[in-house]
Amino acid sequence: MTITKADLVETIARQVHPNITKRDVGRLVQMFIDELCKTLQEGNRIEIRGFGVMSTKLRKPKVARNPKTKEPVNIPPRRVPVFKASRLLKASLMKGGL
Repeated sequence: MTITKADLVETIARQVHPNITKRDVGRLVQMFIDELCKTLQEGNRIEIRGFGVMSTKLRKPKVARNPKTKEPVNIPPRRVPVFKASRLLKASLMKGGL
């Protein structure tokens, strides 16, 4: 089952104080995501205890081939996101719940 951002907002909104609207929760979730993205773009590492570590990794440039023409294609270096789950998260998945 896939959970979307809207599903996440809905679930959180049901659990917080009744005076906080879904719109407010949606803004907070978006602010959190924006801050994560900004931090990763700056090349910094994010560690959330009990959840995991998010960072970026530099992929080296390489030469690939176009499958149709067999011509070489240069792929430039690029940063890719990396996530490493914490021991607590891994353990909770093994037990079948948090």
